Amino acid sequence: MRAIFVMIKCEMGQVYRVAQTAADTIEALSELHSTSGQYDLLGKFYLEPDQDTGLFVTEQLQTIPGVKDTYTLVTFNAFVGGQK
Repeated sequence: MRAIFVMIKCEMGQVYRVAQTAADTIEALSELHSTSGQYDLLGKFYLEPDQDTGLFVTEQLQTIPGVKDTYTLVTFNAFVGGQK
C-alpha cells in the first residue's frame, strides 16, 4: 500500500456533505480532516501499488457532488520516531 494526500476544495456550504460522502463511500480513505485556507479538506488515502493515482482522484474524488478542485501530493517515505 502507498499513501497519497489529497487537498479538496468544496463548493460553498458543501464541506460536511463532501466529507461524509467520502467517508461513507471510499474504501481507500484512511483519514479526512477539515482545514483552513485555500482548501477545505485534507484526505489521506492508501492505494494499491499498481493502482493509478490519476484515475483514483478523477473517478472517485472529483466526481463527489460539491467537490470543486483537488490538489494531490504523492509521498515517498513515512518517518516514525522511536524506530531504528
